[in-house]
Amino acid sequence: MTAPRTRTGQLPGTQGRADEVPEGSEILHDYIRRCGNWGRWGPDDEIGTLNYVGPEQVRAAAALVKKGEVIPLSLPYDQHGCQDGGFRQNPQLLVKASGTDYAAGAQEPTPWGPAKGFGFSDDVVILPTQAGTQWDSLSHIFFDGNMYNGRPATLSTATGSTRNGIQAGVDRFVMRGVLLDVARQAGVHSLAPGHAITVEELERVADAEGVEIRRGDALLVRTGFLGARRGRWGDYAGGPAPGLSLHTAPWLHEKEVAAVATDTWGVEVRPNEIAHVQPLHTVALVHMGLAMGEIFDLEALSASCDADGVYEFQFVAPPLPLSGASGAPLSGLAIK
Repeated sequence: MTAPRTRTGQLPGTQGRADEVPEGSEILHDYIRRCGNWGRWGPDDEIGTLNYVGPEQVRAAAALVKKGEVIPLSLPYDQHGCQDGGFRQNPQLLVKASGTDYAAGAQEPTPWGPAKGFGFSDDVVILPTQAGTQWDSLSHIFFDGNMYNGRPATLSTATGSTRNGIQAGVDRFVMRGVLLDVARQAGVHSLAPGHAITVEELERVADAEGVEIRRGDALLVRTGFLGARRGRWGDYAGGPAPGLSLHTAPWLHEKEVAAVATDTWGVEVRPNEIAHVQPLHTVALVHMGLAMGEIFDLEALSASCDADGVYEFQFVAPPLPLSGASGAPLSGLAIK
């Protein structure tokens, strides 16, 4: 689908001169209208599409465990991550007490009295909430002055957001996961930066893998981009990247998908397809309330699914319950 060209006039919420409507504004607002979930689960809802996950979905996901194989999906949280130090930094581990302190006798006495052979290590982590593998919260993005469910952006303050924080849905991140290995099905190590993954591609991959997309699923979409850039990150964080097309939004809404996670910095294709910053985030996160996960390491999962031909699994990936946070790291697992 081709986005409409710039036209004269101004739509609500657009910025700039009245005769300079950003290209694609019409289709952005159309998708917001068609895919919006504000009020769908009541005025107090803070978890959006995670409402699709209930006891039935959790039991079905547990029944997928056949071999007892556990596959990690998160990058290590350390100084070797993908952040370049500009917009976000990599995690830092600050050691307060160590084994070398202990061996040198620097821990005599402990805060509770003489050590008498007892020693310990202790540390502090400086961790931007979206430094590595992470979920966006529904207070992360604003549009036209609001976050998800029509709440004003001003609820997000210097002490965190009083509504839509990441802690709201931690009990819902246990569900059926489906790997849509777009890169492997395309026969490439990695999709090229700027490659917009279409609905047709997603459905073709699902058909090739023999999986059906169901209500309450987590779709893990592999582009191969993380595997290709690991250790040589360059502009991985924020630069041109493959990703989901804006035009997948109605399909994700129709399928009642609970969560989408990819192996890229921002889920959606970059450069963006229309003259709007992260338009899929605007439609899916702000208006659908879709759980969106970024920087997932899907390389080991890809190899496992290719080896046994099984692309569905129990997906367990709750974020840290950081009250009011715009996102949070996690230790994601695929269990087969």
